[in-house]
Amino acid sequence: MEQQKSKDPLHGITLQKIVEQLVDFYGFDTLGELIKIKCFTDNPTIKSCLTFLRKTDWARKKVEELYIRTLPKLKIKH
Repeated sequence: MEQQKSKDPLHGITLQKIVEQLVDFYGFDTLGELIKIKCFTDNPTIKSCLTFLRKTDWARKKVEELYIRTLPKLKIKH
């Protein structure tokens, strides 16, 4: 039996990896403009963002949506 590849673009990608790639691509300043949440604008760190996003579903969803829209621009090797 062959395993089917998931069509979910977030499959197998951790929240930490998503945040790190977005920060590398956009930087915290631009992320704060694209997604209006304090974890990107007030003394941002990867750790503080992860803590907030793990507790806040609506914010995590916005970050995941931005990541999916950004995927074509990222040079990701799976």
